[in-house]
Amino acid sequence: MSDADESVAEGKALWHGRFAAAPAEELMAFTASISFDKRLWADDITGSRAHVAMLGATGILDAATVNAIDAALSQVHHEMSSGTFEFVDSDEDIHTAIERRVTQIAGDAGARVHTGRSRNDQVATALRLWCKREIRVVIDYLLQLVDVLQSRATEADSVTEPVYLPGYTHLQRAQPVLLSHHLRAHGWALMRDADRLFDALARLDVSPLGAGALAGSSLPIDPQRSADLLGFAKPFDNSLDAVSDRDFVAELLAHIALLGVHLSRIGEEWVIWTSEEFGFATLDDAYATGSSMLPQKKNADIAELARGKAGRLIGNLTGLLTTLKGLPLAYNRDLQEDKEPLFDSVDQVRRALVALAGMISSATFATDAMVRAGDAEALTATDLAEWLVESGMPFRRAHAVVGEVVRTAINTQRPLAEVVSKHSDLGPIAAQLISAGSAITRRRSRGGAGPAVSADQATRFTEELNRLRLR
Repeated sequence: MSDADESVAEGKALWHGRFAAAPAEELMAFTASISFDKRLWADDITGSRAHVAMLGATGILDAATVNAIDAALSQVHHEMSSGTFEFVDSDEDIHTAIERRVTQIAGDAGARVHTGRSRNDQVATALRLWCKREIRVVIDYLLQLVDVLQSRATEADSVTEPVYLPGYTHLQRAQPVLLSHHLRAHGWALMRDADRLFDALARLDVSPLGAGALAGSSLPIDPQRSADLLGFAKPFDNSLDAVSDRDFVAELLAHIALLGVHLSRIGEEWVIWTSEEFGFATLDDAYATGSSMLPQKKNADIAELARGKAGRLIGNLTGLLTTLKGLPLAYNRDLQEDKEPLFDSVDQVRRALVALAGMISSATFATDAMVRAGDAEALTATDLAEWLVESGMPFRRAHAVVGEVVRTAINTQRPLAEVVSKHSDLGPIAAQLISAGSAITRRRSRGGAGPAVSADQATRFTEELNRLRLR
């Protein structure tokens, strides 16, 4: 092994040859990323194996060297997975650590692992491989939550009498909707999130390996072969773009942030629904917390944190976009700031999806309280107006008539049905629309909130969920 190779094996910086002095402790402390990029170890080894196999196929490395490096990478993989890998202070990132250890194991052969490669394309490749794997896990958890919503919706539809509750606008009671309709509304939003994540995976499915530091290599490397070995859809088209592109990270953070917003909205509703003021649901004890001071408390902490984490996910996206906005081509060390927000967002949203799925699947719905609230007389106001429309009255006039009737009932503190039954434009027949359950059964337009179209929506929902699973 040459002196240069030995220095790598001893843990000196990969770029030490240009410098007469060792890196300052302050420099290493500020620039090192080993504390958070350790999780890329398996992807770095996968990328290195493909790279070395390509070097062998193109004749740049002989078979003995390829085999020695691959065996060393296999040993490093075992050490990493078993927790026996020993890091040293000079390991500024996981890529440096792995190359150092490979060189220790394989000697002169190991020192050839980086032939025709830069850490710039190496890091970008490992990160894309990580995203391809881990985002599919996020999608899997996301679809499991959709399954829970669909299961609870089907359960609500299966009872003899419709289960409904007030639908709200401006957090004011508006019209009754089936509980299943409400649950599936969140499911449709989450399935759009899954679709967006799948689309992002398709766009990031490009191998940067072979781009080098920024301009490719003078060696006869074969990026197409590397891409094929790694399972990427295609190799990069432009080396400058390949090493500097973090669009895929920004896009994933954007989609995760929007997913977080949708989870936040679910959380907000469950905080409201489980309050004594609403009383629409009760959490299982295993998915609720108590108070260190107030013995009677049962808190919806999962729902609250799902709501609170959305700000963190949005912040991760904003931080990365701010980092990227002023960078010239090609690689800049600023790009090291891509990993922590990505890793954090993926971790947080996965935990939120699992926790919410458990919370919702184990909760008990107070259907009697929901139906009582859904039968409030004022929630039939739109039905009264549409009844007048069916009788030939222009909608704007019908809206005004019913608005006046509602005002009269409020001002005189009389039941709305009584006021309606005595109104010249409405009368006793219209008053029957105010009876319990009448309003919900009148919802019959496609995609609407009533029993007549619930089965049709459930079928479409299942078809969309199955389509996403097939992706």
